[in-house]
Amino acid sequence: MTNAIAPQPGILDIALYEGGKSHVAGVSNILKLSSNENPAGPSEKAKEAFARSAHTLHRYPGTDHASLRQAIADVHGLDAARIICGVGSDEIITFLCQAYAGPGDEVLFTEHGFLMYRISALAVGATPVEAPERERMTDVDAILAACTEQTKLVFIANPNNPTGTMISASEMARLAANIPPQAILVIDGAYAEYVQGYDAGANLSEARENVVMTRTFSKIYGLGGLRIGWGYGPKAIIDVLNRIRGPFNLSTTQQEVAEAAVRDQDWVQRCRAENARWRVWLAEALAEIGVPSDTSMANFILARFADAAEAEACDEFLQSQGLIVRRVSSYKLPHCLRITVGDEASCRRVAHAVAQFKGLR
Repeated sequence: MTNAIAPQPGILDIALYEGGKSHVAGVSNILKLSSNENPAGPSEKAKEAFARSAHTLHRYPGTDHASLRQAIADVHGLDAARIICGVGSDEIITFLCQAYAGPGDEVLFTEHGFLMYRISALAVGATPVEAPERERMTDVDAILAACTEQTKLVFIANPNNPTGTMISASEMARLAANIPPQAILVIDGAYAEYVQGYDAGANLSEARENVVMTRTFSKIYGLGGLRIGWGYGPKAIIDVLNRIRGPFNLSTTQQEVAEAAVRDQDWVQRCRAENARWRVWLAEALAEIGVPSDTSMANFILARFADAAEAEACDEFLQSQGLIVRRVSSYKLPHCLRITVGDEASCRRVAHAVAQFKGLR
């Protein structure tokens, strides 16, 4: 073994990403509420498209994603030429860092922002920079104060993960108008569909040359297992990203299922309404037993406990009951647990278990 073989600078600084747990040793009847998955799963039309795709598995997929991009454009009123598709929105984030950041550059995000922003920045040798939030809310002034001549990318999830909070369109526009001229504002809209009438920055990306929006099929569309995402932005930026995109990054199955899913907006509306109903119920049920949370606009709530010890103890108790939620100490929120909004039975079960835990203390 020789020390001459070494990875690029920054890579060994990356902490391995850990997804939500899906099992607990020795415990049955598991309910997974750790990964913000849609409890209803994908629509029947998406399932039918998945089954049909089996007949063409021996064929290479199309490389331009033309049919899927057109479907997305039709549904959202966008320009198909300004859409790029990827393996989840994570891949679009990776493309942006590969294309626009490197050694000596800075990638900016908020202190409780999605972990992939830091990982993708370090992977290309760029410097990750955190801007403070204000009571778990994105603070535009703090972000602008953190910008420098080295800032190349500014990532903002809206609604944010894991807090569930979001800022207004006017605040996002103010941010886009005031970041340095060499920087790109990336609006991560992974949870956008959970907000009625919200365009996740699509209009802003059409009005400006420095804004890119990313979206995913993993959340409300219930297709996390297929890993499909997309981005929208200025044609010049999308052209750059396509130059580093692998030609066969999405399989035929991914493309056809995503197209069927996005065209089934009745399913999206149904899932959004159910999520909103049980999100409010769960937040209120937990608040009544002394576990507050901020108003969430996503498909989860961030439950706050007295301290890290209580949050960890609650998590251990929930696991003993077969309930898996997400610890978020890696997001600098050690006193919190992120809980996915499930169906009625799931919400009632987790609220009952947390009440049991609080009664035991």
